[in-house]
This record gives sequence, C-alpha cells and structure tokens, in this order.
Amino acid sequence: MRVAPTEAVASPRARLETARIAVVIPCYRVEKQVGSVIDGIPDYVKTIIAVDDASPDGTWEVLEQLKLRHRNRLITIRHAQNQGVGGAVVSGYREALTRGAEVVIKLDGDGQMDPSFLPYFAWPVIAGSAEYVKGNRFRYLADGHSMPLVRRFGNLALSFLMRAASGYWNLLDPTNGYTAISGQMLRQLDLDRIEKRYLFESCMLVHLYRARARVIEVPMKARYADEESSLSVSKVSLQLSAALIRWLLTRIWRTYYWDGFSLVSIFLFVGTICTLFGVLFGAHHWYLSYRYGVPATAGTVMLASIPVILGFEMLLHALVLDTQNVPASPPLLDNYCALEADNRLND
Repeated sequence: MRVAPTEAVASPRARLETARIAVVIPCYRVEKQVGSVIDGIPDYVKTIIAVDDASPDGTWEVLEQLKLRHRNRLITIRHAQNQGVGGAVVSGYREALTRGAEVVIKLDGDGQMDPSFLPYFAWPVIAGSAEYVKGNRFRYLADGHSMPLVRRFGNLALSFLMRAASGYWNLLDPTNGYTAISGQMLRQLDLDRIEKRYLFESCMLVHLYRARARVIEVPMKARYADEESSLSVSKVSLQLSAALIRWLLTRIWRTYYWDGFSLVSIFLFVGTICTLFGVLFGAHHWYLSYRYGVPATAGTVMLASIPVILGFEMLLHALVLDTQNVPASPPLLDNYCALEADNRLND
C-alpha cells in the first residue's frame, strides 16, 4: 500500500536534525585539540557537554572561551579531582539525561575521533536498530594501517579478551571509545557500578550485555598524530587479567545458571569436570611413572585421555553456542548505507 505524502517517514537526515542528541567530551590535557573537536560537531547537535577532569593545563580556560562561540549549546563541567575518563563520561551522561537526550555520543577531546562520523553513530540508535554503537577501526585494513603498530597489536589482543569477557563476540574493536548510546538504555544502567578509569569502555559492554542491549559497530578512521601512546601491552594486559576473568566468570554464572539453564550450562559443567579429571588423573599417573620408572598401562592412558577429549568437545560446543547468544541486531550495512544514500541525495 502506498504511503500518503503526509504520512511519509522522515529521511535519516531530517530525523537526525530533530532528534535530541547530546555529545559528551571528556577532557584531560587537551587544550590544543579540544577547540577543533567542538567546532567540528554538526550544528544540529544542540547539547555539547565538555567535562574537564581536573586537567592541570589550560583546558578549562579554553572551554570557557569556546562557550562564547557555542553559547547556546556548550555546557562545561569541572571536576575538583581527577576521576579518570570513565568518571568524566559518567558526569556527562548524567547531565545529558537531565536534559532529556535521546542519543548520547561520547567523543574524546584529543582530536583522534573525527566529528564528521557522528551521524553514522547516531543514526542506528535513532532508527531503533541498536541501543549502543561503537566505532570499528579494523573493518577496513587500510584504515587499520594508520594506527601505530604497538597500539594496533595491543588493541587486537585486548579486543579478543574483551569479546570473551563481555559476550559480544560480534565486535571486532570492543575497546574503541567512540560510542553512542540511547537515552532509554542509559537510564537502565547503574552508572555507579561502572569502572571509572581505563576499564570504563570494557565495563560498559559487560553491563550492556546483562541488559541484553543490541550493540553494533560502524567503520571509522582514527586520527593519530605524533603523540606517544600511553598503552603498554604488558602492563595493561596484567592489570586487565583479573577484571576480565572476573567479568567472564560472572557473565557465565548469571547467563547460564542464575538467569536460566540451557545446553550451554550442561556442556560447561560436564566439560569442565571431564577435562579437569582427565588432566589431574593423567598428571598423577605420569608423575608415578616418572618417579618409580613403571610405565602406565594402556587402560590408564585411555582413562586419562578420553575424559580430556570429551571435555574439550563439550567446551568447544559451549563456546560455539555462546557466540550465537549475542543480542540480535540488524546488519550494519542496512543502517550505514541508508544514511549514506540519504546524505548523497541531499548533498
């Protein structure tokens, strides 16, 4: 049935211009970059919240000067003590919710996130296709080459660990900080329980999975200058290990035992028992053979190896089923291409 002109659905660009979009910018030592970031935000974004996280440089003074150019939409918040990027973002989130934001986009103040990509983050949320959108620096290989080698390698390693811990196996770049979230989903999260420092982005995914939020990625290009990366692969990996293990075990317990029971629950339990029995039994008899020089019998070897094989198969099946338990969302290209086509028609 043909839709009457008065009932026609608004185009993506029109809906972007009427949606209540807020941009949150955590600021720390960004006095040289934050001005170009704020100036590059599209005019239809009516609320920009810049949070100075007790920056020791002239960031606050720069923000106050920027308010003269963005008088009607720039809101500044200053922390008396440094709370980390997560603490700054949470302060911005709370302010955005009090102003009735439908979409809240987090954009760093250091200039590494291009504001021109902002519509591609906001549109899936506005269209109702996802509750949370993250940038993906690795979707196109050429874009990934713009990232310094050490940072690229560290991010890829941490990304795999975060997919396992959070349950969002569909994400290629889960540590990316360029994000958009719906105001409705943001109100469901307990912001007080989210990590406030470098674990913030990862902890957000853990809480979003518990809320069964649909999360998708959009391709983006990160802009890197000559600044040295603060990412130390060995240091961060050690610091994240305890948190990732805790999040993984908590997610498994809540998803497959506390909130429900499924084949994954059986595979995980029986597979773990079989694997541990086989490994411990085999190690014990290997030690006895080594200590006393008595070779193990064929039956002993079989009794150790068969449980390990069966346990590994069950754990592998559990992993496959877990990767299929990601909250469903439409394909990325459906959202991305719709907005791209609309932009071309209006340009």
